[in-house]
Amino acid sequence: MPASNATSRFSDRVENYIRYRPGYPTEALQALKIECGLNASHVVADIASGTGIWTRILLEHGNRVFAVEPNPDMRQAGERLLGGFPNFVSVAGSAEATTLTDNSVDFVTAAQAAHWFDRPRTRAEFVRILKPGGWLVLLWNERLIDTTPFLRDYEQLLLTFGTDYEDVRHERTTDAVNEFFDPLPFQERTFAMGQQFDYEGLEGRLLSSSYAPGPGQPKHEPMLKELRRIFNEHAQSGKVSFDYKTRVYFGKLK
Repeated sequence: MPASNATSRFSDRVENYIRYRPGYPTEALQALKIECGLNASHVVADIASGTGIWTRILLEHGNRVFAVEPNPDMRQAGERLLGGFPNFVSVAGSAEATTLTDNSVDFVTAAQAAHWFDRPRTRAEFVRILKPGGWLVLLWNERLIDTTPFLRDYEQLLLTFGTDYEDVRHERTTDAVNEFFDPLPFQERTFAMGQQFDYEGLEGRLLSSSYAPGPGQPKHEPMLKELRRIFNEHAQSGKVSFDYKTRVYFGKLK
């Protein structure tokens, strides 16, 4: 996918992204502290930081974070939400061209984003900005698709109405994680996480996805009609549940 498309496709999703996208479990940060020695003195470049969901976790840990985000709408949302943190630095840049200086950061992280990157160019850029012995950390919340009747029906909804769902779903690209680290080894840790939604939240979660047709598109209203149907069929006490595996990959590049 062209980088311009990958960058722009979330511009009209910002508010739903802020409200309804999942965070990351505390175990993910704890794993980096234990396995990589992450501490509050380390400088982090959070790449494709978006609205700052993962960035906030790092800032609350005490890290100085360069939040590198190419999409102006997402970047401005991050600035609005995180501007009160003294260690927050907003950067207009991309994974392939961060604008950061050579050997300037201890960690590079990318949460829910690396499947959009040009891997060879991005790896070279990460090698450039990381200090010797620095760490690359890639994270994804992988939504489970067949553990409950609701999740199976939700997956079918995406397959039916999504604009390019099968092409861009990140679960298909995590198999290529090794391309970011090769020839050096990396490790993986997996943690369970979940979200619960009423109907308003479920609709917002769906519309935060770049492949969900937005208002005015032909499939938008039929999609929401089907979403309401599966919510009514599966909700318990007015809620439905999303189940995730949070996958954390980490290793050194030099």
